[in-house]
Amino acid sequence: MPKKTDKPDAKDQQIAELTIDIQRLRADFENYRKQSERDRDHARAVGAEKATMQMLPVIDNVERAIAHIPEDIAEHQWVRGISGLIKQLDGVLADLGVERIDATAGVAFDPELHQAVQFDEDSEGEHEVIAEELQAGYKLHDRVIRHAMVRVTKQ
Repeated sequence: MPKKTDKPDAKDQQIAELTIDIQRLRADFENYRKQSERDRDHARAVGAEKATMQMLPVIDNVERAIAHIPEDIAEHQWVRGISGLIKQLDGVLADLGVERIDATAGVAFDPELHQAVQFDEDSEGEHEVIAEELQAGYKLHDRVIRHAMVRVTKQ
């Protein structure tokens, strides 16, 4: 009957070393996979932000044009088609995770979301509220990418 010794033989030691190597390789691969996912998500977010930032001036111009349509042509089919563009653009932005910042008159002024470019000095009150939105602001996945430019008053 062969004697059992307290020392592991060379094969057992080699198996243990290879097992450790495989476990390390699995952990390295899992870390690589997670880092690749983070990099891909970051690249997607940067791309969406860049595309959105390039679209915002176009959206601003279309909104300004729609706001200044003469009344005598307001019901013309072409004008209604142009007005529909803004709805399509809003849909595209929503698909990208972009939402407009609420800056309607009467909403409380929030420096995290709004940029005050005018302030009514002669107004009285203790709460700062938005009197008028001058330029729309937008958030991308709850992160502000452009503050809403507003006129602020006290109420």
